Amino acid sequence: MFRRLIQIAPFFLLSTLVFAQNKEKSAAKTPPPFSWVSPLPDKAALPPGVRHATFRSPSMGIDVGFYLYLPPGYETGDARYPVVYHLHGGRPGGEGKSIKLASYVDAAIRKGTIPPTIYVFPNGGPVSWYDMPEMENGLGESVFVKELVPHIDANYRTWGTREGRALEGYSQGGRGTTRVMFKHPELFLSVAPGGSGYGPEKRIQENDGYESESLRFLPVGYNAWDLARIYAERPDRPGLNVLVWDGTKCFNYGDNVKFSAYLKELGIAHEFLAIPDVPHTATGSYDVRGDEIMRHHQKTFEKFRE
Repeated sequence: MFRRLIQIAPFFLLSTLVFAQNKEKSAAKTPPPFSWVSPLPDKAALPPGVRHATFRSPSMGIDVGFYLYLPPGYETGDARYPVVYHLHGGRPGGEGKSIKLASYVDAAIRKGTIPPTIYVFPNGGPVSWYDMPEMENGLGESVFVKELVPHIDANYRTWGTREGRALEGYSQGGRGTTRVMFKHPELFLSVAPGGSGYGPEKRIQENDGYESESLRFLPVGYNAWDLARIYAERPDRPGLNVLVWDGTKCFNYGDNVKFSAYLKELGIAHEFLAIPDVPHTATGSYDVRGDEIMRHHQKTFEKFRE
């Protein structure tokens, strides 16, 4: 009996090890808990000019966090500045997810590549940038559009106009940028969705709002493809200065090319920026062509700068 235990002991040890490894993998796949206020750890090094702030959401009655980049000269002067909102990728939301991009902005301003500009990095909500009415405090799009944007204009020295307000985002944030810019074109003039998952957006369009078996978006039509068509059919549609961008080695690149062709079919003017040899990464894209993405907004701002 003892000899038999010795023989099977390695099997039990191996089984226990495999079970522990699988449990660890399963835990790693569990999404992090969501909070509308998600500052980075205290010891995290923030790019120059960046600070964390919150505002009280009128609809939810809770605080909502965001990161804010204020350019050199903001604290010592009284000038007003244009503002760019960058929508982070990934799910769930977290205002610190794209904050590294502020380093590129600060460097570009200090080099004189672009004029001083405010950048805002919002929290996208529990299903980033989507309104999910069935979820408690789940209106990611509406909190951004109806609450954060007015809060920024009321509390910081922005131009406070559509002409001085730009929108960009990457991956999930590129999807959010696309939906918001076509659904709310009166808010933003310069827009630049990057690395967007137009494949999942197409799946939502073709499957009655379902992105997957467990995730459905309502109402039907709440996707980038249908919203682009609805925008194109508007006789009074406000013009948009659109830049679609992605790395040529990104797994979303082919769908970005298809979406660009779709915009052409709809008669929606836009530029397409293919970033050579870059995979699915916002910072990698900015390493190679970040100045062009930032200048896209500045070309719009320049027309209205005093």
